[in-house]
Amino acid sequence: MHIDPSQLVPGCVLISDVKGKTNRPIVPMNTVLSEKHITVLQKFLVETVDVSPKLINGEPFTPKVIHKKESIGKRKSKKEYNSLVDHYLDVVDRYRKVFESWQNSVPIDMPHVRQMLIPLLERVGMVGSDLFTLHHSVKKEDYYYHHSVSVAIFSAYLAKKMGYTKGEWLQIGLAGFLSDCGMARVDPAIVNKQGALTSSELNEIKKHPTYSYRLVEQIPTITQTVKLAILQHHERMDGSGYPLGLSRNKILTYARIIAVSDIYHAMICERHYKKKQSPFKVMEEIQKEQFSQLDHNVVQTFVSSLANFSIGTRVKLSNNYTGEIVFMEEKYPTRPMVRLDENDKIVILKNEPNLYIAEIL
Repeated sequence: MHIDPSQLVPGCVLISDVKGKTNRPIVPMNTVLSEKHITVLQKFLVETVDVSPKLINGEPFTPKVIHKKESIGKRKSKKEYNSLVDHYLDVVDRYRKVFESWQNSVPIDMPHVRQMLIPLLERVGMVGSDLFTLHHSVKKEDYYYHHSVSVAIFSAYLAKKMGYTKGEWLQIGLAGFLSDCGMARVDPAIVNKQGALTSSELNEIKKHPTYSYRLVEQIPTITQTVKLAILQHHERMDGSGYPLGLSRNKILTYARIIAVSDIYHAMICERHYKKKQSPFKVMEEIQKEQFSQLDHNVVQTFVSSLANFSIGTRVKLSNNYTGEIVFMEEKYPTRPMVRLDENDKIVILKNEPNLYIAEIL
């Protein structure tokens, strides 16, 4: 029988694996559940479990009676999440359902969006290097769902680091989250295409900031600044962006923050038509654009943030050697010194132009 974990009692027997968001078993089938098992299932926000109609002692199992309000309340509590990754994956899963409703012309429900997103964004002040490893959970077929949530997190994080008040950086995170809502108006065949896009398909994709703006334009609880940031997040400082070809001071700072977050996450993730790149390699690419297409201050804040988390971080190099970052020069934040696991040798990446950090472990 399928029941809520809060209805379990010690002695229940699982008749199928209970899997988490990563699809690994949290508790395997045939386990005789104890109070500890039941607590674990509730903390992992498992919605239902499949148990035998009889307890281990052979007596019939009678599920505990629960009050729905209490159960729902527990599931919404951010304290129930074991880690940032668990919370992030849950929001991605919930965003998938919301996005699918938008594809079916259901209007954006802002109270629901805020209830889903704000508790996650409020964790940005407590995260460390986890922030730069969330992309490990991304599968290319789910890229767009992860992308909106990740852009929201990175945008809020960057805004906080740049000195914005909490009210402002939450708004910037919200703008990042909704910046691609207009993809729901793009033909799914284009969005999910596994090969390279044609020029006409790419032009349709480039309409999504306008579609996004139209979806939020009449929502009174979204500020005009947030709406314009959503419209402008693909504009570039040199005027080469879209949909309006704006440049410099005509682009809101909110939009400039989302732009860097959007580019970074897109490049570190594998998509149907592009391979993922190393976060450190992507940072180097973004640095090259900081005096032309992107905002210099935003880029510098992002690069220094990655550097701040790096000492002691385990990494894999492009030659497949693994090691630990032991020192980082301010002038070369993407090319630190790494002590190799193989032989304790210190590699100075700034002196090795053909070698780079391939992945954060």
